[in-house]
Amino acid sequence: MKRVAIAFSGPSNTGKTTLILKVAKKFIDDGLKVVIIKHDPSDKAKFDVEGKDSYKFSQIGADVVVASPTRTTYFSKEMKSLAQMVDMVGEFDLLIVEGLKTLPLPRISLFREHIDESYLEFSDAIATDGLKCSVDIPNFDINDVESISKWVIDNAKKV
Repeated sequence: MKRVAIAFSGPSNTGKTTLILKVAKKFIDDGLKVVIIKHDPSDKAKFDVEGKDSYKFSQIGADVVVASPTRTTYFSKEMKSLAQMVDMVGEFDLLIVEGLKTLPLPRISLFREHIDESYLEFSDAIATDGLKCSVDIPNFDINDVESISKWVIDNAKKV
């Protein structure tokens, strides 16, 4: 598996982050380099803390890259396309996207308590807490990390 991508979607509080953490950890433990893109639909992500230099740079409208001995952090002032984001992150084995439901990626959507039908047109599989789906697509138990990980391997798209 090299430079492939998959996406997870679903309404708030359905367990997307929890499931992504479990799936990503499994692949990392298997020796793969995993990159995660997180959609921030309400634009809540902040760059650094108020008063710090990088925060001040960002506040004036500059794109900012902070290079440290253990990481590089980049905040851009514009939305990037999937291709641009893939180029920015360099080499990886698996890219996991949380959200961005209209991106053309194989997608598993998560639901608890009820299925939000508006997600189904973008979904190739679902993971639920025992719900029945009106559409004939793979339906996983939301806690079945092994089966979901196998689905990811079998369905991830080359990017």
